[in-house]
Amino acid sequence: MVHNGVEYVEMQLLAEVVTILEASGQNLDQIADVLDTWKATADSYLLEITIDILRKKEGNEWLVKKILDKAGNKGTGNWTTIASAELGVPSTLIASALFARYTSFYKDERIQLNNNFKTETTSDLNLSTTEILEAYQFARIINHYQGFKLINEASNKFSWDLNLSEIARIWTNGCIIRSTLMETLVEVFKETTNILTNPEVITSIKKNKASAKKVVSQCVLNDVTASCLCESIQFLNGITTVNSSANIIQAQRDYFGAHTYKRIDDDGVKSHHTNWN
Repeated sequence: MVHNGVEYVEMQLLAEVVTILEASGQNLDQIADVLDTWKATADSYLLEITIDILRKKEGNEWLVKKILDKAGNKGTGNWTTIASAELGVPSTLIASALFARYTSFYKDERIQLNNNFKTETTSDLNLSTTEILEAYQFARIINHYQGFKLINEASNKFSWDLNLSEIARIWTNGCIIRSTLMETLVEVFKETTNILTNPEVITSIKKNKASAKKVVSQCVLNDVTASCLCESIQFLNGITTVNSSANIIQAQRDYFGAHTYKRIDDDGVKSHHTNWN
């Protein structure tokens, strides 16, 4: 189930990459050539099949351009998102990929609302293919962090004693999310259950974050939809924020529902309630 949730995101990220490159003025043959160069550093089964898809033509026309843009699903992304919510694990990229598919269902409404809010996308996104690649690599790390985090939290809760390295090893061959990144994670998980604590992963995240921020900002400024790329940045910002805005949420909950709150000046031991007005 979680394999398929990660798969949803990997597919969505590649779809977003194609959209960005196309909005930058490249045709599908050119985009396939760009993605082909990415195999050296970001190879995966899904990357390889996406290249084949972009190159497939009927006559002189790209076949993928004739496919109705309503994405189907068999329910596994939905189940993964439900399991995440039940366990209280923020698998936000899987949810974003799932809801992107759900949004695609509303074709008629999208056409209607496009007429109401139509914007012109630009071919001047001011992005290099290297920056797009680095943003893609950044988001993929966050995706794999979240997927394995969900597995590990479930393992802890239900005392399954799962071996994340062995799971990653199984997923290096014969499955849809096999990739060179997954091969790297086999070794990473021998030392930690949290890939964001691994020195090499930390270096990669730091190296690629600037490009991810630039790609996301250019997409927002030019009305190019890239929900999973955007969420990858937001999630990393959230998970690395020491003092979050959740104190405001707790005060609001206490104000309207007397739900109480903890205080940092007594080490969060006691529950407190305040008459706010």
